[in-house]
Amino acid sequence: MMRILLALLALGTAASASAQIRAPGIVKRVIPGLRQPPGPVAPADVLRADFLAKTGGDTIFFGNNVSGLSAPARTTLAAQAAWLRQHPDVLVRIEGHGDTGDTRNHAIAMGARRAEEVRSYLVLLGVPAGQVTTTSMGKERPGSPRAVTVLVQ
Repeated sequence: MMRILLALLALGTAASASAQIRAPGIVKRVIPGLRQPPGPVAPADVLRADFLAKTGGDTIFFGNNVSGLSAPARTTLAAQAAWLRQHPDVLVRIEGHGDTGDTRNHAIAMGARRAEEVRSYLVLLGVPAGQVTTTSMGKERPGSPRAVTVLVQ
């Protein structure tokens, strides 16, 4: 282990620049004594982080076989609508997901209803209709019954 550390120190800044990891969710370790320039942050990443921080999340959950919005869902969507009205240049896609036990066709239909319900509520709250598109994920991405707001910029 000590030999590896010494080898990295000997390589200097060239090694530190190539050793940086650019994967999300990975913690970058800093070795004292090596200069590591900060990596560029893409504007889309900044927008996503701001969106999540100010809206409380990007996911609206539904009950099984239900496409109506609950009170907590409406609260989250109100925060999302306020953020989207402040950022009219950001385009979003609502991904509707079906229930895990559904048939393929029913999951696609339920995902479409959920996505359209979320889109309609955002438009009702003042988000321009052209800013929001929908898609049904059906059973392609199984999981809990939900709709997810995805920034596509």
